[in-house]
Amino acid sequence: MNKRKSVISVFALFIICSTVVAQNHEFTRQDTLRGSITPERAWWDLTYYHLDVNVDPSDSSLNGSVIIQYKVVVPGNRMQIDLQPPMTVTSVIQNNKDLKVNQDENVWYVEMQEDQHVRSVKKIKVYYNGKPKVSYRPPWDGGIAWKSDNRGNAFIASACQGEGASLWWPCKDHMYDEPDSMLISVTTPGNLMDVSNGRFRGMKQNKNGTKTWFWFVVNPINNYGVNINVGDYVHFGEVYNGELGKLDCDYYVIRDNLEKAKEHFKQVPMMLEAFEHWFGPYPFYEDGYKLVEVPYPGMEHQSSVTYGNGFKNGFGGRDISRSGWGDKFDFIIIHESGHEWFANNITYKDIADMWIHESFIAYSEGIFVEYFFGKEAGSEYLRGVRSNIKNNRPIIGEYDVNYAGSGDMYPKGANMLHTLRQLINNDELWRDILRGLNKTFWHQTVTTKQIENYINEHTEFDLFYFFDQYLRDVHIPTLEYRFVNNQLMYRWRNCIRGFDMSLKVMLNGKEIWLKPKTRWSTLNDIESGTLVIDKDFYVAGFDLTSL
Repeated sequence: MNKRKSVISVFALFIICSTVVAQNHEFTRQDTLRGSITPERAWWDLTYYHLDVNVDPSDSSLNGSVIIQYKVVVPGNRMQIDLQPPMTVTSVIQNNKDLKVNQDENVWYVEMQEDQHVRSVKKIKVYYNGKPKVSYRPPWDGGIAWKSDNRGNAFIASACQGEGASLWWPCKDHMYDEPDSMLISVTTPGNLMDVSNGRFRGMKQNKNGTKTWFWFVVNPINNYGVNINVGDYVHFGEVYNGELGKLDCDYYVIRDNLEKAKEHFKQVPMMLEAFEHWFGPYPFYEDGYKLVEVPYPGMEHQSSVTYGNGFKNGFGGRDISRSGWGDKFDFIIIHESGHEWFANNITYKDIADMWIHESFIAYSEGIFVEYFFGKEAGSEYLRGVRSNIKNNRPIIGEYDVNYAGSGDMYPKGANMLHTLRQLINNDELWRDILRGLNKTFWHQTVTTKQIENYINEHTEFDLFYFFDQYLRDVHIPTLEYRFVNNQLMYRWRNCIRGFDMSLKVMLNGKEIWLKPKTRWSTLNDIESGTLVIDKDFYVAGFDLTSL
């Protein structure tokens, strides 16, 4: 693609897809309240949470409180707090005064009594209780999983990406705003332990026989990344010597799985070595790294990555790429831990941009394979996952209504990035871009536009049409070509207007780069022969010569 001189926003224009994205999905007022930065959210900047929750497995209930500290950025007197039924806010207090609270389904509006002066830092305390939505198929079905281990002990875990942290605790349930730090206090039955995010700060033995476990996060954390994990845990750990020094790695597993975990979790230092190479330093040295066993496959909870893949390689023992390389590593350890970089370090502002999390980390599986088994092995893995692509709707979802794009953000997004690497054709520059993204957007929430702009600025290409094609359209670009009268004629079809990606091919046994457009181009003095598209580009080809 030729770099255009004019300045064009890489996010402007929703070519073709604006009517396709929603797939006839009907959005409600509640979708807008959940998915947009409402006036009741915009006037205050979240700075700190203290989540204090009692977990009662006897009746699958939670009760507790959340201190929400915030900075006033513009005048406001009505605050939106999110908590989804059947959970209930019982009261809200500021400076020992009860505040009036009005419920609107999933939203609780708090009427402030005090003047909220700009730049002032204030806090409220929200009390709540109830029986949260039960997750029967976590993490795809959000909520709390109430399970038991093989000894009959309660085994409980949260998972709520997409459906939101407000399934089980009151919060500002929009991804654009993260607290700078967070204290998590979890009370459990006396025979059990809680493992949550950040550093362990101690345990308190309560008079009623319960125990309260304290965890503190010193870095910004997204809401769905906050978790509770309650079980009969045992602990072991190690120290990884990484780019920023010594990183504490702590592992918590159910008692009967200790010996299996000690062997299987040797993949963690391998993951850290590969991803620090590709993405830069692990983003949360201050909070450490934890891998915590749970009764579901796994999730990318920040500094408390959850694991339930049965201590087997692949995903549930299956190679999702069908290439053979997926059997060489535990999918959950690698994929979910990779999200510490893309999801927890760099976090989407709106779930419509969830590809920023999932495309980069689906791609990371391939470059993990490459790091240990060679470049062609990584490419074989990424080409292998193409069979999982559906091209049913765009990768980018609908904005401001909490609506993610197609699941193609995993395999197609990975192959979009793999294709982009081929187009850039400079492996060191590509690695610099991956590391530069994590450095530039360190501990930030971002938009697709910011990611596109960064990549655009650090390559010699204008990627406006490239990203539109792969993120906002559902068609596979097809190179049409024919040999005729000692000429090769070629063009892009099945793509958006203006798509002009350069393409590496073997033409009569010689490697060349074509620069197709959506109109016919010609190469002269070419005898009829063969044209083979480089297999690492996610495109199709169609030979019209014999037609």
